[in-house]
Amino acid sequence: MDTLGVMVVDDEAGMRLGVQRALRDFTVRLPDVEGDFRFEVAQAETGEQALEAIAENPPDILLLDHKLPGISGLDVLSRLPEDEGRMLTVMITAYASLDTAITATKRGAYDFLAKPFTPDELRGVVRKAAKHLLIQRQARRLAEEKRQVRFQFISVLAHELKSPLSAVEGYLRIIRDGSAGDDPESYNHMLDRSLTRLEGMRKLILDLLDLTRIESGQKQRDIAEQDVVEIAREAVETARAGDEEKNLTIELHADGPAPLKCDRGEVEIVLNNLISNAVKYNRQDGRVDVTISRDGDTVTISVADTGIGMSPEDQDRLFREFTRIKNEKTRGILGSGLGLSIVRKLVSMYGGDIGVQSEPDVGSTFTVTLRDASEQADGGDNQQSAATADDA
Repeated sequence: MDTLGVMVVDDEAGMRLGVQRALRDFTVRLPDVEGDFRFEVAQAETGEQALEAIAENPPDILLLDHKLPGISGLDVLSRLPEDEGRMLTVMITAYASLDTAITATKRGAYDFLAKPFTPDELRGVVRKAAKHLLIQRQARRLAEEKRQVRFQFISVLAHELKSPLSAVEGYLRIIRDGSAGDDPESYNHMLDRSLTRLEGMRKLILDLLDLTRIESGQKQRDIAEQDVVEIAREAVETARAGDEEKNLTIELHADGPAPLKCDRGEVEIVLNNLISNAVKYNRQDGRVDVTISRDGDTVTISVADTGIGMSPEDQDRLFREFTRIKNEKTRGILGSGLGLSIVRKLVSMYGGDIGVQSEPDVGSTFTVTLRDASEQADGGDNQQSAATADDA
């Protein structure tokens, strides 16, 4: 159980002891911040003592009497450090008035409690202050985490774009200066490499747009019953047409239709990502086997390849944003590192799961399960820009 510090500042010893007794065994359960909290009470009888104690060890909640010997409670309030979210002040006074309340609020008081008050009234005010304080701290913590995530995201994105831009710039300078000699083939190769790099950047940007739409909930969906086998057949044909180098055998296996209430574009993204990865990371003359089945309310998609495979360590981090498996075998294979992250987020929208079994130099098998999507659908254009997104 966590502890919140309370300091009561009052020149009446009976009042200080009464607050201490009322809060001694008092605990607060706050579901919003997932925890139970107890209170540890410190005392001060003057404003000067309070300021010294606060400077050394500030409490979480300050119960501050208005009328004190020496400087007043309002004077103490005006001298407190401005650190939003660090401490909340509740003014206590026997001279409750609108003017006093307004002045205290302007100087930073959170709440106002008039004497005489009952133990229950005190505990109610403390409970309210504790909840506000902890939620405020949690919001600041989440905001800071969000800033850190944004910074890391932008840093990785800048790195992913910097490399291809530098490569294209280098090729263009060589072509402009004619420093590669008189062989046209050298320049054609540079142009081809530049176009490949630009295509990779375009796919990265489209993947980012899809990821943003999904995470923000702004992706429009058109839910209808579709045959996943038919969608897979089109994805397999597209992969066959694009396989000009490795001479792969790409086969679809299904015992019959696999109906699913889904957004067709979303299932296309899932299949195209899995199949394109199986092609990219495969070996010469290898195989890609796509298996579709339906059992009860679940459609299962399995994509197996005979490619380079992955170690268990690589598998553990595979579905994170911008994660690409980098080693000697993947050198020269382009990808955004977002495709499998997008697939995982889409699969979760269907109450499903995604997993991988892999062995280095043997191959990988990705398995996805999908269940019928909600009947409600958002009309409008369905964005399918990541249908051929690269990954890993």
